[in-house]
Amino acid sequence: MPKFDMLSMRVLLLGVSLASVLAGPVAAFDIKSGVTKESGPFDLFKFGFKAYKNGQKEDAVEAYRYAAEKGHTGSRWALANMYAYGDGVAKNDLEAFKIYNEIASQGVEPGSEDTGFFVNALLSLANYYRRGIPDTAVKPDLAQARQLYFQVASTFGVAEAQFQLAKMILAGEGGTANLQQAKKWLNQARKNGHAGAMAVFGNVLFDEGQTVRGLAFLTAALDKCSAKDCIWMQQLQEQAFSVAGEEDRRGAIALSHEFARGVE
Repeated sequence: MPKFDMLSMRVLLLGVSLASVLAGPVAAFDIKSGVTKESGPFDLFKFGFKAYKNGQKEDAVEAYRYAAEKGHTGSRWALANMYAYGDGVAKNDLEAFKIYNEIASQGVEPGSEDTGFFVNALLSLANYYRRGIPDTAVKPDLAQARQLYFQVASTFGVAEAQFQLAKMILAGEGGTANLQQAKKWLNQARKNGHAGAMAVFGNVLFDEGQTVRGLAFLTAALDKCSAKDCIWMQQLQEQAFSVAGEEDRRGAIALSHEFARGVE
């Protein structure tokens, strides 16, 4: 089965449309543009993508809706994202959930160009089940969230799913807590380039008494973290660093340079 990190997934999701969208201004969604609601789903999707990129989000939503009604998965995914983030439409998590669920329910053929959309829909559903949607029938269902993360982590090798699954297993959310299983998924995710997984993996090792190795992973993760994650990762690292002895600190810093280069 193919493996997707979050960057390659975004490239896959956008690449389908970028490859065939022509340059030039977008006309209003009417007969003058050459695209109507009777047009084929892929033509509608291309039009919607161009309209979105040009800031004409109402036209994009209309085109995506027509294409989605004709079964175009990419249009469904784009529309769901717009509802999920309130991008061009009023934010509506329940509507986004319904569309993601449609994509997940239809499944995907091995090697299909729709694989990226399918995987993203599963991840989005897992996130919704993990927290629920207030004032709707979608209540938190940790067991379902854990199962969806497991499906994406094991079948598609997505690092973010592996990380979220590991955290749920570590905390005993949606099932039994299992430290060894959590470590397995954290280790896999950090090998796939997930900085958060590297930090949590290092913290687990540190708590187990593997002081130098754990602190080294915590330190190396800081070189890879995104802006939104650096704060909590740095707090973990600083806490461990403060209780480690001077010799262990020096050893961990030296080892972290090797980890950052991929040498273990």
